Amino acid sequence: MTSILRNESRKLLRSSVILTSVFALLSVMYLSIFPEFKEEAEELLAAFPEFFFDMFGIAELDTIEGFIAAEVYAFFWVILVGIYFAYIGAGFVSKDIKNRKMDLTLSNPVSRESVILQKIGALWVPLLILNVGVVVILYVGTSLIGEPIELISLIMVHLLSTPYLLVCAGIGLLLSIVFKKVKPAQVGAIGIVFILWLIESVSKVVPNYEWVGYISPSHYFDQTEILVYQEYSFLDASILLIAFIVLLALSIVLFVKKDI
Repeated sequence: MTSILRNESRKLLRSSVILTSVFALLSVMYLSIFPEFKEEAEELLAAFPEFFFDMFGIAELDTIEGFIAAEVYAFFWVILVGIYFAYIGAGFVSKDIKNRKMDLTLSNPVSRESVILQKIGALWVPLLILNVGVVVILYVGTSLIGEPIELISLIMVHLLSTPYLLVCAGIGLLLSIVFKKVKPAQVGAIGIVFILWLIESVSKVVPNYEWVGYISPSHYFDQTEILVYQEYSFLDASILLIAFIVLLALSIVLFVKKDI
């Protein structure tokens, strides 16, 4: 029975296309200013304090790789897309419970484990549309301005960001089961993802407290290392995948025991 998977996939199609369109507009804006920014990069960068670059993992802003890593991925991808995945994950169960749809779903010959797995499986839609769409947009865009970005590094930053986005969705899914109402689950998921990102960012500039950032999923995804230095940490990606599996398993256990 894959009707849940198909239904949830259709629901995510529209928002995925809209978010990709937003990234297209942002990319056009940033790419249009890069040629001028590159010429004045040294003077502009001197105006920012050193801790600012450490806090957000910014480097080599006068290169297209460093510029894209800072302007597109460090903020919009890690924060905006991470929050988006947490938000949709937080609605997977709580929305169906609120509108009594879950009662109807479970009245069919389908296990609760299958319900969760099919709902989380629907994330293939935003993962595919966003990753493919943004890769194409940035590769074509950088080529048009005469600053072609390395395709392999661009693909790898999206590949290695997938476990991070899954963890964000896993946080939302867990809260979707813990809370009976939709809004607390969604607000909680958004808040947790943002606060964890903030903790990790601040820990980079506070002496002797970098270890605090280890609890944040964003600690294990470094877009600058991937795009600028072509360093691919598969170990960090594996840690995120394990964290996602733990969140998913815990969500299934709680949902199986939950009194709907």
